[in-house]
Amino acid sequence: MEKKKFYITTPLYYPSGKWHLGHSYTTVCCDTIARYKRLTGYDVFFLTGTDEHGQKIEDRAKAAGVTPKQFVDRLVADIKSLWKLLDISYDKFIRTTDDYHVKSVQKIFTRLYEQGDIYKSTYKGKYCVPCEAFWTPAQLVDGKCPDCGREVVDAEEESYFFRLTKYKDRLYDLLKNSDFLEPKFRVNEMINNFIDGLTDIAVSRTSVNWGIPVPFDPKHTIYVWIDALTNYINALGYGGDEKNMSYWPADVHMVGKEIVRFHSIIWPAILMALDLPLPKKVYGHGWLLLGGDKMSKSKGNVADPYMLSRRYGVDALRYFLLREIPFGSDGTYTDEALIKRINSDLVNDLGNLVKRTVSMANQYFGGKVDKVEGDAEYVEKANGLHALVEECIGRYSCSDALEKIFEFVSYSNKYIDLTKPWVLNKEGDSKRLQTVIYDLLEGIRIIASELLAFIPTKAGEILEDLGSEKPQSLEGIRFGQTETFTVGEGRVLYMRLDLNKELKELCEEEKQMEENKQKEKKEETVCEECAKKEITIDQFFDTQLCVAEVVACEKVEKADKLLKLTVKVGEQTRTVVSGIAKSYTPEEMVGKQVVLVANLKPAKLRGIVSKGMVLCATDGDKVVLVSPERKVESGSEVC
Repeated sequence: MEKKKFYITTPLYYPSGKWHLGHSYTTVCCDTIARYKRLTGYDVFFLTGTDEHGQKIEDRAKAAGVTPKQFVDRLVADIKSLWKLLDISYDKFIRTTDDYHVKSVQKIFTRLYEQGDIYKSTYKGKYCVPCEAFWTPAQLVDGKCPDCGREVVDAEEESYFFRLTKYKDRLYDLLKNSDFLEPKFRVNEMINNFIDGLTDIAVSRTSVNWGIPVPFDPKHTIYVWIDALTNYINALGYGGDEKNMSYWPADVHMVGKEIVRFHSIIWPAILMALDLPLPKKVYGHGWLLLGGDKMSKSKGNVADPYMLSRRYGVDALRYFLLREIPFGSDGTYTDEALIKRINSDLVNDLGNLVKRTVSMANQYFGGKVDKVEGDAEYVEKANGLHALVEECIGRYSCSDALEKIFEFVSYSNKYIDLTKPWVLNKEGDSKRLQTVIYDLLEGIRIIASELLAFIPTKAGEILEDLGSEKPQSLEGIRFGQTETFTVGEGRVLYMRLDLNKELKELCEEEKQMEENKQKEKKEETVCEECAKKEITIDQFFDTQLCVAEVVACEKVEKADKLLKLTVKVGEQTRTVVSGIAKSYTPEEMVGKQVVLVANLKPAKLRGIVSKGMVLCATDGDKVVLVSPERKVESGSEVC
């Protein structure tokens, strides 16, 4: 029998800077759901990727002195490395620079234009540069961009427009009368803030070069709405090799709340225009906050998943993200919350349960425990766990799913305390003791099997300690399926952390990372300034640089910063006015050799004609003269 298909997507991440824990949060959630669906018999297609076009990337690349493609290639390599570190099991990684995606986008744009859903006009309105988005005055919040809260500017540009208003009634009905968008409270946000004042949207730019050209009008670049949003069907081969289109429609698009509008209004309208089925659900989760504010590359308030994974382990970080934050609501990351979760849940509860049980199996039964009839209540709870977890995953709540699993973990620990195996052993009640230990081992097997999607490495280690194989499917998992347990020595899954020590060391590590970041930022700024002033080699050779000797110097009257220099260039002398009076006295300057821009157009400063410019380097508030390393002939060419 053919497996039921399940298609889940992350948003396309924008590669403009360092990847942080906020990106990891969304992707780990999607990965867990994808893994769990595979374990419950689904044929899963899990898509993630990057949105790589736009003005911001073009500007960042220029500042870095590389091409936009070179710039995004490096960041894409970084995010793929991060997903590998976090054990992300995606089936496909799409880039909007992929050839097949580019071709499909152009086909879609042309089709929409030819059928009248796209038309050419002129846009005049408010534009947010960081978000690269146009807004109507009614959509602004306190006169600022409703998405990022930054200032907007007046802009006017020829553009192609998508007839979004054509689909207004269908979009309203979709949002109001279905479960298309969740959590439900976001529906009113979309209707009140966007549907009520819906306008056609610009889908091309003439001011942006880094993007996909409109095939029949190449001075226009196709904008993100058509470019990035269509990735969800292009990744399946839409308009080309459509062998994977059987996964469409998507079961769920997981997106951050800041891009819910695009996915719940613009994207379904495009699909309506293409006469394609709509996604079954768009789920707009909250933000992962740091210090009460959204994690953001531009704001610099990010937690580093590389450092945290290295320090505490990938599965511990995955567990925290999945358990601590109710999906759909905002959640807050703190170092203290992470450490407390590790100590309470992973060390005290899960780790302690596994270690105690395996140790008792070794101590009382030599590591080999045969099947016996279990306690009815314990068996019932163990058998009921899968249905509880599956129901939570069905509503995309990883947090609730883990809560159900760890309720059974707690119950199992209490079961040890209530049954007191050490007393049963002392009293020689081997039959009852065998029942208790078998119950616990079988309960842990079910717990670990359910945890495989959440913390795959550690769950696998637990099953190894039990001598159990990883289940290929969770369907039909039942208590009593193990005839004999042959356990290992039992490893320590997680070490208890000293909270104060960890917080101190994390503070030091984060301080060092911040210092490194500021250093990188400073270097980047220098590079950016250099990039802004790029010239050709021919332009450089047009500039005549030579060594000049200062033969006389005096202050310029009523000018605190200016010195009047008389310089000798070969056999000639000339006057140069230079703003170096805060760093050098007239007496210091006489006899110095300086580097002079000799063919600079003369300029009058404070009534003095200056014929050239002395080169200096800035050092804070001071300037430092550029001079030859040793004395050379006056007039010598600098090359």
